Formats: sequence, structure tokens, C-alpha cells
Amino acid sequence: MANIAIAGAARGIGLELVKQYSEAGDRVFALVRKPSDALDALAAASDGKVTVHILDVADDASVKAGAADTGSEQIDVLYNVAGVTGPVGDELVSADWDGWDEAFNIMVKGPLRVLQAFLPRLHSGSKVISFSSQLAASTWPYGGYYAYGAAKAALNRMMRSVAIDLKDRGIVVGTIHPGWVQTDMGGPDAEITTEESASGIRKLAANWSIENTGDFFKWNGEPHAW
Repeated sequence: MANIAIAGAARGIGLELVKQYSEAGDRVFALVRKPSDALDALAAASDGKVTVHILDVADDASVKAGAADTGSEQIDVLYNVAGVTGPVGDELVSADWDGWDEAFNIMVKGPLRVLQAFLPRLHSGSKVISFSSQLAASTWPYGGYYAYGAAKAALNRMMRSVAIDLKDRGIVVGTIHPGWVQTDMGGPDAEITTEESASGIRKLAANWSIENTGDFFKWNGEPHAW
């Protein structure tokens, strides 16, 4: 049995990861800004394998309190899933700077806050996996989504540095593109389901080695150019 912590577990891929890990017999700490009915129902039916903890990745005090609420057990896999779309529209004319600040606070500072809070409980062989996006890559051939793409690119570079700094401790760090997924953010016409994405991500996490720490992968295990 592994101990899994998931920041951003209330819905979408995060919720599906909770479901799949708990069904596999693992212990899951579901970290959420606000619980959802679906998560609460899953936790109630999990025979104690899933517990829900309030943790807002945008708030330092909330992250520290939420992590402390999960106890002191070692964490085998830590996921940073929480994210926002950020401002959209014609930002060449006028940018929503408050929206930019929110995007970077949640998707760049947030994962680092979560890592800091759980770092004392990580061990050699632990995995820290943060959700990035294909929009973070210089190979993405479209415009738009300035704040979102910039935040995810910053996340990739930051986690590459974190991976270097934690490599001697045997902690594996990386970022993933979860696919274009049928979630509230991805929309109903997206290419894959949450079940497909989460299943691929779990397999990727299980096989991620220290030799590949700091890398950026697709949900299906393929390296992502960036």
C-alpha cells in the first residue's frame, strides 16, 4: 500500500486519481480548497482509505495547515493537480493583471508551497508530479492563453531546478501533460476521458525513475518536447 497525496482532488483528473488509487488499495490524502459531493461520497465509501483535507494552494497558511492535518506518514507520490485557465481574450490590447497574478500564484507558487509542506515526509523513491500542459512547450504552434502558457512553462523550469536539488536524496520530480481531457476545463469534445488520463498517469508515476527526474512527459508515457 502506498501513501498518495493529491492537491486538487475535488473534481476532474484529480478526483479520478483518488478513485483509481483507492480502488487499488492505496491510502489517499485528498487535498482540496473546497470539497465536492463526488469526493465526499468516494471518501465515505472508501473504508478509510480516502480522507479529505482542506488545502488552498494559493494560501501559504492553508497549505501548511492542510499538510499538517494529514498526519506524519511518509508520502510515496505527491501530485500537484490544481490549476486555473487564467485570463483569455485579446491581451495584446489589455491584460488582466490580477488574473495573471492568480494564475502564477496557483500554478507556480502553489506547487512549490505544497512541495515545501510535504518535503519532510518524502523519502528516497518518492515521486513529486505536477500537472503542466502542452501549452508550456515552445513547440506549441498556437497563440493565446498567455498567462496559462507562461505559468506552466515557469512550472516546468522551476521543477527542473527542484529535481536537480533533490536528486541526491533520491526524490523523483517531474511534470506531465495530462492530455486534452474531458473535464470542466478541457470541455466535452476533448480527446480522452479522465479515466484514460488518470490510468496513464498512474502507470507513468509508477515507472518514473531517478534517471528521468526533472523531465516533462505526456500522460501516455511519451517524452514531451519543450
